[in-house]
Amino acid sequence: MNLEFNKNEDAMKLAVSSVKQQLEKIKLGGGKKANDKQHEKNKLTARERIDYLIDSDKPFVEIGAFAGFEMYQEQGGCPAGGTVAGLGYVSGRQCVIVANDQTVKAGAWFPITGKKNLRMQEIAMENNLPVIYLVDSAGVFLPMQDEIFPDKEHFGRIFRNNAKMSAMGITQIAAVMGACVAGGAYLPIMSDETLMVEGNGSIFLAGPYLVKAAVGEDIDAETLGGAATHNEISGIADYKFATEQECLDQVKKIISKIGDPHHAGFNRTTPALPTKDPKEIYGSFPAGNLKPYNMVEIIERIVDNSEFEQFKEDYGKTMLCGYARIDGWAVGIVANQRLVLKNKKGEMQMGGVIYNDSADKAARFIMNCNQKKIPLVFLHDVTGFMVGSRSEHSGIIKDGAKLVNAVANSVVPKISIVIGNSYGAGNYAMCGKAYDPRFIYAWPSAKIAVMGGEQAAKTMLQIQVGGMKAKGQEVTPENEKALLDEIKGRYEKQTTAYYAAARLWVDGIIDPLDTRKVISEGISAANNQPKMEEFKVGVLQV
Repeated sequence: MNLEFNKNEDAMKLAVSSVKQQLEKIKLGGGKKANDKQHEKNKLTARERIDYLIDSDKPFVEIGAFAGFEMYQEQGGCPAGGTVAGLGYVSGRQCVIVANDQTVKAGAWFPITGKKNLRMQEIAMENNLPVIYLVDSAGVFLPMQDEIFPDKEHFGRIFRNNAKMSAMGITQIAAVMGACVAGGAYLPIMSDETLMVEGNGSIFLAGPYLVKAAVGEDIDAETLGGAATHNEISGIADYKFATEQECLDQVKKIISKIGDPHHAGFNRTTPALPTKDPKEIYGSFPAGNLKPYNMVEIIERIVDNSEFEQFKEDYGKTMLCGYARIDGWAVGIVANQRLVLKNKKGEMQMGGVIYNDSADKAARFIMNCNQKKIPLVFLHDVTGFMVGSRSEHSGIIKDGAKLVNAVANSVVPKISIVIGNSYGAGNYAMCGKAYDPRFIYAWPSAKIAVMGGEQAAKTMLQIQVGGMKAKGQEVTPENEKALLDEIKGRYEKQTTAYYAAARLWVDGIIDPLDTRKVISEGISAANNQPKMEEFKVGVLQV
């Protein structure tokens, strides 16, 4: 019996269980009473609508389930950002699906709601995927309108994207199943086809109360902007249905008739499961992200047949680069090796640190994958670039810049999985959110920050204590320890996978056993986009 393995396994199982428990709460949306109220109106919940719409025999990958997690507490919270969204298959066609959750503040848009909806549109545009909007929203959450309405990445950008996607030839279908008010009324009408449910669906720039206040007209919602009005009088909508199920059936029919897309042509063979048990990942990954481990053992439990062909295996050993297949898809993997190693010069190299040689190797490998049109998978467990006079004199900034350049200019799809640490410039070099990964997910063990909690807390403590002493305040060792603990606790909360997912720095927190699935579905999505820019890196420091 391997006690360390068992300890790691227990820690990861506990972390995964915690994520699943939180997800169950999030899936309740506004709560059981709000869901019951939805059913009383003969309406399905957002998740029920998606379940009815998607093909049951194919995977649905939810995006942004933790959006808004532990945010907006004063306003009562905003589970899943008030929107359920993801990648699913409808009539055999992979689509982006976005459903307003009316049980969360009547489907009103919080700042994170706008960010999540823009993320879903970005996924559709990058991967040339049809979009299905299931609309049921009261519009902007007025108490926070200044954080959602006027800026470039706010609410109005949604409609700009509607227009851009239409010009790109991306199909957009809007099923209006509840309120669709004010600026939000433009979303279905800027879609290709608009479907409405009688009795519940409504579209208008101003609701009955605002119409009364503005022009003194008394009118009910159905007459003002209901399904009959917009199908028979205004001509704004294209179909009307007595039930939501009939409406969703028509969406399926529309999607089933869309012409087949051209594909990017990423190589795929018959999928094969890893020969090494993926469940052993739980015990192979060290609890606390501190101890060395062999990243190859993790990779071999993710890739087909557990086969990983290393590139420059004996050079730049703190970065693993190589070719593999995941669910049949050919991929290039860039991963941080966490073992403490010795290079051929006899120098010790710390695992998780990017050195000159490893940066050089990874940059070359990324360029190779772009040359061969092979999607890239980044597995993060990085503490940053090596520091100190030896590294500086050897040009670590130059070599790091070369790697960042290759990542930034890469044109093949990039999928990032943060499995452990993702600190500082290492996050950039490993294709963090700022470097446009097509998809980015985190294991429950992920930590994303400018530096580790211990180092950051001690740095901030020195600054705070220095300020207190400058003001003539006495700082005892007890005061200093209490301050350190308070700073460290606050900082470490900001590094967690939950904190990152709440702000959409990652698309979701996944069970490590789902890593193959999300990578495969991500490449399947990317394969729908045939357009790929020419690969150019510009000026490289050499």
